Amino acid sequence: MSLASRIATWWKAVRRPEQFSDEIEDELRFHIEAYATDLMRSGLPREEAFRRARAELGGLAAQKENCREAWGTRAWDELRSDLRYATRMLAKSPGFTAIAIGSLALGIGANTIIFTVTKAILLDRLAVRHPEELRLFALTQGDKGVVHSSWGYFDQTPEGKMLSTSFSYPVYQQLRKHNNALQDIFAFKNYGRLTATIDDKAEVVTSEMVSGNYYRALGVHPVLGRPIVDTDDAAPGSGPVLLISYGYWARRFGRSPDVIAKKIEVNSAPMTIVGVNPPDFTGVFGVQSSPDVFLPFGMQPIAAPKFGSSLLTDTNLWWVMMMGRLKPGVSAEAAQSKLDADLNGAVRATLTVGKDEEIPRLLLENGSRGQNEAGGQFAKPIYVLISLAGFVLLLACANLANLLLARASSRQREMSVRLALGAGRARILRQMFTESLLLSGAGGALGLLLGYAGRNAIPHLLTSAWEPTAVDGKFDWMIFGFTAAVSVFTGLLFGLAPAWQATRTQVSSGLKDSVQTATQRRRNLTGKTLVVVQVALSMLLLVGAGLFVRTLMNLNGAHLGFRPDNILLFDLQPQQTRYPEAKGIALYRQVEEKLTAVPGVDSVTLVSVPLIANNISNMYFTPDGHPENSNSKGKKKAVDFNTVGADFFQTFQIPIVAGRSFDDTDTETSRKVAIVNQQLVKQFFPHANPIGKMFNAGDPYKPKHIEIVGICKDAKYESLRRDPPATFYLPYRQQDGAEEMTFAVHARMQEDAIVPSLRTAVASIDKDLPLQDIRTQNEQIENTTRQERIFASLTSGFGILALILACIGIYGIMAYTVARRTNEIGIRMALGAQSGKVLRMILREASWMAVVGVIAGLGAAIAMARLIASMLFGLKPYDPMTLGGASLLLVLIAIAASWIPAWRAAHVDPIKALRHE
Repeated sequence: MSLASRIATWWKAVRRPEQFSDEIEDELRFHIEAYATDLMRSGLPREEAFRRARAELGGLAAQKENCREAWGTRAWDELRSDLRYATRMLAKSPGFTAIAIGSLALGIGANTIIFTVTKAILLDRLAVRHPEELRLFALTQGDKGVVHSSWGYFDQTPEGKMLSTSFSYPVYQQLRKHNNALQDIFAFKNYGRLTATIDDKAEVVTSEMVSGNYYRALGVHPVLGRPIVDTDDAAPGSGPVLLISYGYWARRFGRSPDVIAKKIEVNSAPMTIVGVNPPDFTGVFGVQSSPDVFLPFGMQPIAAPKFGSSLLTDTNLWWVMMMGRLKPGVSAEAAQSKLDADLNGAVRATLTVGKDEEIPRLLLENGSRGQNEAGGQFAKPIYVLISLAGFVLLLACANLANLLLARASSRQREMSVRLALGAGRARILRQMFTESLLLSGAGGALGLLLGYAGRNAIPHLLTSAWEPTAVDGKFDWMIFGFTAAVSVFTGLLFGLAPAWQATRTQVSSGLKDSVQTATQRRRNLTGKTLVVVQVALSMLLLVGAGLFVRTLMNLNGAHLGFRPDNILLFDLQPQQTRYPEAKGIALYRQVEEKLTAVPGVDSVTLVSVPLIANNISNMYFTPDGHPENSNSKGKKKAVDFNTVGADFFQTFQIPIVAGRSFDDTDTETSRKVAIVNQQLVKQFFPHANPIGKMFNAGDPYKPKHIEIVGICKDAKYESLRRDPPATFYLPYRQQDGAEEMTFAVHARMQEDAIVPSLRTAVASIDKDLPLQDIRTQNEQIENTTRQERIFASLTSGFGILALILACIGIYGIMAYTVARRTNEIGIRMALGAQSGKVLRMILREASWMAVVGVIAGLGAAIAMARLIASMLFGLKPYDPMTLGGASLLLVLIAIAASWIPAWRAAHVDPIKALRHE
């Protein structure tokens, strides 16, 4: 018989077993009748002929089993029978089944949610052709590097050198011109936010600038229209075109095909939409979210000039990011070596290299995930959350193993009967694992639903009130595969001990009315050990929850140095083509006056860097008369500063302790002034009054000469974790210009009530100037603690779940212990034991399990706390209050969980107990 015929027969047997069985039976009857007919022809009577035929060919049932085994369907039939039997057994214990599936669903669901975010942040690749071939350009340089001005991502290497992914546009042109190491080199830049005017309505869009070969090199084809091509990027202004993301197309244009060739304005520059990107394409800066619009670099000087000029010819500012594809057969090391030499030549061709300056070294990094800033920022927190979620799953497995062990002990007689009837131990083992896998499969299915429902829980916590979602929790087949794998793993894990115990059942002892008490107690040690493990894991999770919750409380209770209540923030980003330098300052002044006149507004100020926003500005600071002030080669001290409005200190209620605040006399033409905080006075003027003193700040070669006119109290600047740094404040009217400023409005009205009036006031000055990132100062502060909020929320949930599971585990083992010792307890009470003594005996047994588990968990918790010490604030990793509170809570939970079984044991009727077995 051919293989195809055998497969077809097997499939028929699996799909329609009753029909297949009838066909086998009919065929066996035919053979018996045919053989009996032959025997009757030889002279045997009919009855004898059929008897001999059946005896020689075997019984129908035995032959049917042989046929099933020959066709390979016997294993399938046994599996079906195991599943039916397991389903009936679980249905007979609905309470146990509900607890088991619910516990597993919570554990698997939590792990599915964490894995969904992990996949989005750490595993997903760019949605382009062969992303593994992409290499991201980076550079390293020391303190004497030739690169002095950079805009973009930078980090520090283990050797202490600067690591950056930014290059100047002329260097990009040189590298691409001389490239023979990669297939091609393309450039891109996450350019931030621009103002798009669509149908006379201004709105803010996020943008990415790309080179003309960007789409061709990536192998990306728009779903609508055409891509950006080389001719669009041939010269400044040659390609006034853009592509939009699929999400922006759906959100803003309702997926209308008429969007192609639509005219819009970007920062007042007329442009045409020529294409729509594929749904999964996010650009190459990152994989988490896509910019709204993609422009050619040639439009930078026209639509988005930075610092008042074109950046395409600027050799000093390094800002462009580059990628390339490896050539087939060329290693990354060989390509890097060749490009490093090319970079040396490109730098010398575009910059004047000083005698002591060094040229940066080029690196080729994995570009399959783009820059992946989110991966670097959240890698450690994600690993911590994965570990905690894994502990929750282990806790659920230990809990179920304990319950199944107790259940297996109660089924010992059943197993003995099956063994006595001829069942093999392998068959018993398979039956027990079938029940475990059935439970884990049901728990996994429910956990998958919980994971799907909660897939955006963590992204929601990562998202601020005014910014789009930073991470999208996408569900795909990898998530399904992960959940299925976890379900099978948990089924095998918690089913291992009960299955092993079932196979060790002795037929002779199992068929007796009772088993020896010593044997019961010895086997019960496994259950008690699992309870200790549960308590230890619960201790670990509770300590983690306590540390993160207390960290969040300490951050929320930190002294700010200013009052954040009733302050509304929003950003304005004037178009540089319309408001260059001095015109921008005049615009801010005009908007400030308009907002001050809005009813309900108490005060208005501007600030270049909003407070508690994980962002700072700093510049060199040298007081007059300081030794380092005599020449430009001395090592300067960088000090934090902020550019603010005249009413900044009044709006944020930061007291001026000496001198004066800013006022209307501090104009563009008056002498340069500054207000310093107390920390700066301690650092630079420890024994002198700084009022009236001068200092130099800014570029060491062209410093600004500024007079100190006031001293303010210290206030936190960058984050809640950092103590107030030495800071000086400058009036914005005396600066050269600012591309973006944050307005702080102190108002007595709710946000919803005051925002329309603020919009109207700004629109009366410029209708194309939208209010961006509207939020309160308290929301701004909360945004900087989102990581702490995630940990506090998730670990609290894990801790509560751990307590519930531990409570179930302790209750289950103590209830089982009391049930198995009913006869013993009856004898004790018949001999005069008091109820209180029996109660204390049971509670003592539960207490020592809890104490042993707490001690084991304390060691693990202290080790874990040391690993997360950098994520804590205001407390030590071995915080006594957290450790003591978690220990006490677990002991109390253990006593409470064992109280009902202990109470039942203390009120056992001796007469009934002696008849128990």
